[in-house]
Amino acid sequence: MADVRTAVRDKYGAIAKSVTGAGCCAPGGACCGADPITSNLYSATEAEGVPAEAISASLGCGNPTALLQLEPGQSVLDLGCGGGIDVLLSAKRVGPTGKVYGLDMTDEMLALAKANQERAGVTNVEWLRGTIEDIPLPAESVDVVISNCVINLSADKGATLREAFRVLKPGGQFAISDVVVRGTVPDDVRRSMELWVGCIAGAMEETEYATKLRAAGFEGVDIEPWRVYRLDDARAFLSEAGLNVDQLGPHVEGRFASAFIRAHKPDAKSCCSPGCCA
Repeated sequence: MADVRTAVRDKYGAIAKSVTGAGCCAPGGACCGADPITSNLYSATEAEGVPAEAISASLGCGNPTALLQLEPGQSVLDLGCGGGIDVLLSAKRVGPTGKVYGLDMTDEMLALAKANQERAGVTNVEWLRGTIEDIPLPAESVDVVISNCVINLSADKGATLREAFRVLKPGGQFAISDVVVRGTVPDDVRRSMELWVGCIAGAMEETEYATKLRAAGFEGVDIEPWRVYRLDDARAFLSEAGLNVDQLGPHVEGRFASAFIRAHKPDAKSCCSPGCCA
């Protein structure tokens, strides 16, 4: 797990540093909105008022803030907040009486997120340094947990989901975007650290994802694939990883997708799930 965590931290730290320079997140950079996973996730209305640096550093696979109706006064936690785009969007929706926590383990991303907060003039935000497997918040402290293409990067997804369940209040909502696998995946892809960092090799199969959510105590689990990736979409990053694209083609075509994933923590009256009852 330490090797995965180090690789993820190094990769996303480098991306954060490059946002305002001529690195991969400069205009037209392949890692910032030019690929089929991260492109066209936010409407022009949503992007209005959000710093360009926050949009450039958005490496998600969906828009978790659009998965549920955030209410004024709610508390929200973004797991793996990156440059802060989903934190800033959520902060607008919960208003001055609400609060949004952005959690990330990468110092460079947190520095970028704080700078984006200042540019946006948002005050109802708190940034947390830590891992998604060990969330630095007390139990039952937030109404909503969101995340954008981050849980797949965890080497202990069961721990991450249990932690998300722990910090949610009874009746709290889990609403994330993530990459899922539809069927089996070749071992060559699973072994590639570069693909893991790039959100593919660490992705869980749909039914496994649902099983782990229920094991953590969640109810109402719903996984909705909305953008299925084709071989041509994957050709560039598979080739960069040194893999034979044509040979892997039949095993990759249509097997990966961005998905909206929703669940909730049982309310206090019906809370009988694992980790929920005394």
